[in-house]
Formats: sequence, structure tokens, C-alpha cells
Amino acid sequence: MSRIGKMPITVPAGVKVEIAAGNAVTVTGPKGTLSNQLNPEMIIKQEGAIITVERPSDCAAHRSLHGLTRTLLANMVNGTDKGFSKELEVNGVGYRASKEGKTLVMNLGYSHPIKMDEIEGITVEVPTPNKIIISGPDKQKVGQFAAEVRGKRPPEPYKGKGIKYTTEVIRRKEGKAGGKK
Repeated sequence: MSRIGKMPITVPAGVKVEIAAGNAVTVTGPKGTLSNQLNPEMIIKQEGAIITVERPSDCAAHRSLHGLTRTLLANMVNGTDKGFSKELEVNGVGYRASKEGKTLVMNLGYSHPIKMDEIEGITVEVPTPNKIIISGPDKQKVGQFAAEVRGKRPPEPYKGKGIKYTTEVIRRKEGKAGGKK
């Protein structure tokens, strides 16, 4: 039995979960509404405020889908209740970020500023010029948008300049050793 798949999902107060035919799940909460078509072979049962996911057989395909289905459903419930967020740091001389309306504007050492529009369901905050906070109810969208922002100037290993996650550790390299005598 999958350790993750067999864990029950507790639905908090204020979150409503609807399971339609074919495992089309819609979750509505204070942060928004998410809907997803989960694998129709999995058995999703809702009893009051507890949701359980079971698999029909022990074949390899069902075993691999068991934990995935439960995790996707739990992420939908957590996202509509609390939301997800990623924090990014902008490091480097002259590197900065700002927000103009719904557009994130970044000066990253290129000859032009880089502009990225917010996607639907995602909010971008810039509390200081070197910090970007991306948040929203959909974990996949938040992570994807954060990765795209980071991809505009990934951190380099010599001086650490670029955009990095706040929890990320950059392994630093030594510079040239030949000209130091």
C-alpha cells in the first residue's frame, strides 16, 4: 500500500469539494476555485470532511497513480484554503525588480528591461527591489511561473549574481588562480 496514497485528506471548514463522474474534481475555497480531471480508474470517496483515495488493483499502473492522485487532490484542497507561494531574490549590482500594474519589470544587466505579465490565477508582489513573491492557489502554476522568472537570469557560481529562490544555496566556485602572484 502506498504510504502517501492511503493517508486521508481532511477538508478544512470553508472549502467545498465536488467529485463528479469520471473523477472530475472541483474544489472551491476562500483563495479561489480549482478543477482537475483525475484518473478515472482511481476510487475517490468523500465521507463528511474526509476524502480517501483507493486503487482498484495492485498492478503497477494503479500503484503509481495512487500516491499521485492523492497528492494532486491534497494540493487542490490546500491551495484553495491557504494558497502557495515562492520567494525569489535578485542579487547583483544594478539588478532590481519592480511592478507596473500587472507587469513584473526586471533590470538584470541586459540592454533592456525584461517584462513579464502576470498569468491568470497568480499574483506577483515586489516588496523590495531585490525580492519577488509569487503566490496563488495552483501549486503547479506558481512553481512554473517562478521557474520562468528565475530562468531570465539564473544565478552564476562565481559572484552569485542572478535570480535565485530564497531557500536555494548557490555553490560558489573559485576564480582564476593563475594571475594572483
